Amino acid sequence: MNNTMQALSILQISDTHLLAESEDKMLGIATEKYFVRVLEQAFAEQRHYDLVLVTGDLTQTPTVQSYQRIANYLAQSGIPVRCLPGNHDNLSLMQQILNTATLSCRPHAVFEQWQVILLNSQIVGDAGGRLLPQELKFLENCLQQYPEHFAMVATHHHCVPTQSEWMDTMMIENSHEFLELVQRYPQVKVITTGHIHQELDVQTSGFRILGNPSTFFQFTPFSPDFSLDETAPGYRQFLLYPDGSLSTEVKRLPGALTELQWDENGYFEGP
Repeated sequence: MNNTMQALSILQISDTHLLAESEDKMLGIATEKYFVRVLEQAFAEQRHYDLVLVTGDLTQTPTVQSYQRIANYLAQSGIPVRCLPGNHDNLSLMQQILNTATLSCRPHAVFEQWQVILLNSQIVGDAGGRLLPQELKFLENCLQQYPEHFAMVATHHHCVPTQSEWMDTMMIENSHEFLELVQRYPQVKVITTGHIHQELDVQTSGFRILGNPSTFFQFTPFSPDFSLDETAPGYRQFLLYPDGSLSTEVKRLPGALTELQWDENGYFEGP
């Protein structure tokens, strides 16, 4: 058996922003259509994943119906799925509906050599992020309980700057405290986030910090003000190896997002 076959395979999708009805559009984009296309392409490329990780903003309009539709799509593969809330989500609805044997919001998944720890960075009613003391304590407890396991930590909000000034006002407020904790545990090899609708890859002395595309529209990198571009929707694939190393790649749908329609105030309809 080669090292790739032994690796833990994870599909990360983020910021699906499903709307109240399946055909509804946001800034000209049918968000659900692109979510489905991303899932189809990701599973066409690789039929098996050990885990699907959904890093927040599952909905733009959190309702029973929108979460039920997400649950139906994610359940089709039969692969374990873990979800964490973004600033647009309703966590209590998520916990109620995304709650099956394979699909849940449970914040901890333990594998043979790795553990995946999901942290809730949501501030209810606010677009920004914060990790409450109980979240940091949970993280530390997991790392202490499984000291021989390498760790992936997932949040919705980002913890290092993207160099887009408007976006970086919504970083995790206590990122310094979070990163100081992580640096005390060398088994943490990667932090992966959503929210920023763009790629980010920062290599620190001990671990990588990754940001991920949305399954529909993308924010323009390095922009001082809110801006969108026509970059295609995407997702991230991981291979986590038994020796603690990892490989990861962002994949995108073919073509550009040409139907995008927006103005400077069009996106911000609530937190």
